[in-house]
Amino acid sequence: MSKKTEEMNSYSEEKDELITRLKRIEGQVRGIQRMIDEEKYCVDVLTQVAAAKAALNKVGMTVLRNHTHGCVREAVSEGENGEEIIDELMSVISKFTN
Repeated sequence: MSKKTEEMNSYSEEKDELITRLKRIEGQVRGIQRMIDEEKYCVDVLTQVAAAKAALNKVGMTVLRNHTHGCVREAVSEGENGEEIIDELMSVISKFTN
């Protein structure tokens, strides 16, 4: 199975839910832009930024979980270089958590 196919399979079951969440986040970000344009109270803007950030983190965790249980598990079971796979996973986790 090609890497691109593996990546698509890792979250295909939740694809519709992820797309819905991302569209909702997109709307939140547009709302934040509008709030700033309208010079809304800073605390209200920050509250919305925190909500959008939390929603985006949830999407990221879903993709990361599916990657780990799908792509990583499959690569290890197929006997690919385990150290390389773990290094790649740790790199992704590091990028995601910073």
